[in-house]
Amino acid sequence: MTELFDFAPYRSKEKPLSDLGEVLTPADLHRYTNAITDTIREIIDGATDKDVVFVPVDPDARDIVTDETDAWTLGHVIVHITASSEEAAAIALMLARNAAIPPEIRSRYETHWETIKTVAQVVDRLEDSRRMCLAMLSAWPNQPHLDAFLEHPYFGKINAVGRFALGMYHADDHIEQLREIMSQAKAVTRN
Repeated sequence: MTELFDFAPYRSKEKPLSDLGEVLTPADLHRYTNAITDTIREIIDGATDKDVVFVPVDPDARDIVTDETDAWTLGHVIVHITASSEEAAAIALMLARNAAIPPEIRSRYETHWETIKTVAQVVDRLEDSRRMCLAMLSAWPNQPHLDAFLEHPYFGKINAVGRFALGMYHADDHIEQLREIMSQAKAVTRN
C-alpha cells in the first residue's frame, strides 16, 4: 500500500500550504487519493453497523461552522471527509482547465450524516468519493494550467494541484479522529 503524504510540515506551518502545488504532481494526487481512501478503509475494517452510529466521547468536539460541540459519529466523519475531498477535486478541475472561478465558490454537497447507519453505506460513500475524485482528476487536460491560481482566504494562493491536495490534507486531519472513534466503539460495543 502507498504511504500517505506527510502533511506534518504543512500542519505545523513549517511549510505553507500554498507550496503543495509545487511539491506534488497530478500523478501524486492519484496515488495519494487511493492511499487516503485505503487507509480509512483499513481503519474501519471490522466495523459493525453499531460502530457507524456510535457517539464517541470527544471533549475537543467543536464544529467551526456551527459551533456545535456534539461528538461526531463514524458516519458523520466519513460524509464530511468525502464532501470536502469532492469539493477540492471539483474546484481543482476548474483551475486545471483555467476556467474562471469566483473566489467565494463552493462546490459542495454533504450527504446527510443521519442517513448513514451501516458499514455498507460508509464503504459505498468512500468508494463513490474515490471514484468521483479520480474521475475529476482524470478530466484534467494533458497540459493542466498549473499557472492558474485561486486566492484562498485561509490557505493563500494555490493552483489546481494545491487545491486538490487540500482535500487530502483535510481527510488526513481526520485520520486520528477515525482511529479514536473505532477504538472507543470497539471498547463499548464489543463488551
